[in-house]
Amino acid sequence: MASILDEYEDSLSRSAVLQPGCPSVAIPHSGYVNAQLEKEVPIFTKQRIDFTPAERITSLVVSCNQLCLTLGKDTLLRIDLGKANEPNHVELGRKDDSKVHKMFLDPTGSHLLIALSSTEVLYMNRNGQKARPLARWKGQLVESVGWNKALGTENSTGPILVGTAQGQIFEAELSASEGGLFGPAPDLYFRPLYVLNEEGGSAPVCSLEVERGPDGRGFVIATTRQRLFQFIGRAAAEGAEAQGFSGLFAAYTDHPPPFREFPSNLGYSELAFYVPKLRSAPRAFAWMMGDGVLYGSLDCGRPDSLLSEERVWEYPEGVGPGASPPLAIVLTQFHFLLLLADRVEAVCTLTGQVVLRDHFLEKFGPLKHMVKDSSTGQLWAYTERAVFRYHVQREARDVWRTYLDMNRFDLAKEYCRERPDCLDTVLAREADFCFRQRRYLESAHCYAQTQSYFEEIALKFLEARQEEALAEFLQRKLGSLKPGERTQATLLTTWLTELYLSRLGALQGDPEALNVYRETRERFRTFLSSPRHKEWLFASRGSIHELLASHGDTEHMVYFAVIMQDYERVVAYHCQHEAYEEALAVLGRHRDPQLFYKFSPILIRHIPRQLVDAWIEMGSRLDARQLIPALVNYSQGGEAQQVSQAIRYMEFCVNVLGETEQAIHNYLLSLYARGQPASLLAYLEQAGASPNHVHYDLKYALRLCAEHGHHRACVHVYKVLELYEEAVDLALQVDVDLAKQCADLPEEDEELRKKLWLKIARHVVQEEEDVQTAMACLASCPLLKIEDVLPFFPDFVTIDHFKEAICSSLKAYNQHIQELQREMEEATASAQRIRRDLQELRGRYGTVEPQDKCATCDFPLLNRPFYLFLCGHMFHADCLLQAVRPGLPAYKQARLEELQRKLGAAPPPVKGSARAKEAEGGAATGGPSREQLKADLDELVAAECVYCGELMIRSIDRPFIDPQHYKEEYLSWL
Repeated sequence: MASILDEYEDSLSRSAVLQPGCPSVAIPHSGYVNAQLEKEVPIFTKQRIDFTPAERITSLVVSCNQLCLTLGKDTLLRIDLGKANEPNHVELGRKDDSKVHKMFLDPTGSHLLIALSSTEVLYMNRNGQKARPLARWKGQLVESVGWNKALGTENSTGPILVGTAQGQIFEAELSASEGGLFGPAPDLYFRPLYVLNEEGGSAPVCSLEVERGPDGRGFVIATTRQRLFQFIGRAAAEGAEAQGFSGLFAAYTDHPPPFREFPSNLGYSELAFYVPKLRSAPRAFAWMMGDGVLYGSLDCGRPDSLLSEERVWEYPEGVGPGASPPLAIVLTQFHFLLLLADRVEAVCTLTGQVVLRDHFLEKFGPLKHMVKDSSTGQLWAYTERAVFRYHVQREARDVWRTYLDMNRFDLAKEYCRERPDCLDTVLAREADFCFRQRRYLESAHCYAQTQSYFEEIALKFLEARQEEALAEFLQRKLGSLKPGERTQATLLTTWLTELYLSRLGALQGDPEALNVYRETRERFRTFLSSPRHKEWLFASRGSIHELLASHGDTEHMVYFAVIMQDYERVVAYHCQHEAYEEALAVLGRHRDPQLFYKFSPILIRHIPRQLVDAWIEMGSRLDARQLIPALVNYSQGGEAQQVSQAIRYMEFCVNVLGETEQAIHNYLLSLYARGQPASLLAYLEQAGASPNHVHYDLKYALRLCAEHGHHRACVHVYKVLELYEEAVDLALQVDVDLAKQCADLPEEDEELRKKLWLKIARHVVQEEEDVQTAMACLASCPLLKIEDVLPFFPDFVTIDHFKEAICSSLKAYNQHIQELQREMEEATASAQRIRRDLQELRGRYGTVEPQDKCATCDFPLLNRPFYLFLCGHMFHADCLLQAVRPGLPAYKQARLEELQRKLGAAPPPVKGSARAKEAEGGAATGGPSREQLKADLDELVAAECVYCGELMIRSIDRPFIDPQHYKEEYLSWL
């Protein structure tokens, strides 16, 4: 049968509860909607265990889900709560009148100690079925045991501490090994360590707790009726030979340990720890003594004391040594529960208020004791006839309200972090509190995290004239916006910018506020450069630039433009203020080609050399064609420096970058023609004389050179255009030697060369009237004869001027006649040799033996028509035809097929006068005769031996398998 405890008092349970059938909704200022559709489950829920003992319950302990209780004086009942339907009954075997004084169960639930009123102690292991007396412990009334949580296992307790009613503290160790008649005893040793005293002498050791710090130090807390002692020292490490506590207590042999003392005497005391998890370090303690409950935190890292943040909570009304003394205490995360004879009272450790009074029915008898299972967090209380269990559920759910009322906002936020509505309430209260305390920046930080109305908060800071706090509030609100809230982001960014600019403007002229001005400027720059706000700042960059311009803050205009990577605005600003080198530095740092194209026309008029250097440094990143307009505008002035800078960059593009664009080469030509004529001809000659390989426009180059009177350059362009006559005509106006060079260019056209040389000769004779030069020109060209140039000379020239030329010409003619005679003689001798060879060939013959075989098929040769070659190879006619056909060109293969077809269609020869009849038939039909067809076929097929002639040589690079039949051949091998 289960009973439900009362709820918390109103101070800790302020949340609305919806009863079934009557829903209600509360909408707080934060904008959250709180709705509860059913009553919340109480924190402490009591349940009576369905268990009716055969005898009265004398003692009960629980640990690690193991419950042990004694019935009467001789029965022990052990229950594994995971298997509650399988209890284990053990008879203690006591025949005397001794009673169970106390029971102690270690944290693992494996080792049970039963202290009897007869000063005997029994030991039982979880796996044992018999209680074994501890001989060494006899004579000591055990009041408390300090278990070793670090070294204790299921088989051994490790060194433990035992406190007695005589005030002595013993060290002992128990082993679970079952000994026979002569086997080892479970108590390995039992030796005294220390005696606790009060003013009246030794006092019972009511509680013992043993802890180990993270640095290896050991802590022991022992309590008597009025005092709480602390023993702190270096504990023996695991694996050491001596793992006991003797070293820790030895430090206090000469002086007493530190202690807390309270004069009121309850007659006993009890110490409770709160452990968040099994085998973890305890966080808090509660000591039930005469004056109340001493509550505090436990900190194993402190050097001098384990206890901290101590406070004494007085007992509730009606509870205390004189009225209804508390019998036991257990500690949870935020409450300690006091057990009285007829009820359980829970007190909040934060406020000291009673949050639960749970009365028990008289029929169950008075309450005896209350214990806590640290592994599960369940609380157990019992009377002589019943056992009750308390479940603790969501103990921290309303703690935030308590911390909130105490203005401990950090803890309040920690315990409502998973509840946004509660967290918003805490933040709003904290913001209001900080605002009243004039901690405006902290207030703004909290307000920005709440759902409070934006307008109200902004007006509060404006009325208080706290622009800095307002900026903090707006900045944090900006950081919490979602990607879709662009309108709000624009509003906040512009407002923040206006606030910063106004403050900077107010501080700028005040020399006493220089540090404040610098701090504000730094915060403004941090805001502008914040990666967190970059998206919103970029979206609002237009309005921000307008604000900066309206305030005349050019410094931050440039700074913001650089952050937004709006380098165009930065460069434009520098150009407007004639800071051209700074503008070029920005261009050089960010290397954006588009910005170079846009600002080069401005910069080149002021810093041409530096700009060209920057262009050259950019290299192939820049398209030189897009820079030509800037160069054209710049070089129109015609000054040498202007033209030279343009030429320098164009030469870099052509010579280093290898530009082939015609526009670039044409522009370079125009620059050479205007500013550096000496370099024009060198450029043209370097470009080459092939019209297909030059990169400039030949017609444009010709017109340009003609306009500026660069005749040698025009001659070169004529040569490239292969207009040799025009080249010679123009060259004769400049230099005869240049004309001679042009005249020799058409090497394959002798007629044109002769014509060009005649032009040169006519010019030399008629224009220069120099006979010697004309004769030298005649000697330079072997195509000219004396008779070709004689008509150009005037009539008054005498024969003496041409004597040498005429003699030389006659000698040349005589020599040519002799060469012709020699060639005729050689031709005549060669014809005679050929006639002799033909006569010899008519008489040559070959012999075919009956056993001779075809060189191709290796069958007897005389079986069918055959061919015999002078080299000795013999072939059947059809075999030779098959061997020759693949090596013939396509047209000869077609001719071969045509001859075969005609030969097959021709009538067979008739006996008798076959030749005459065939001849007559052929003549009559107008087609070739059969003999003629055979002769044509023989000429095509048997012109040479297929193995020794050119056909075999030409077939050396032919594949063994015809590509057209490769696949067929490939498949035949599979």
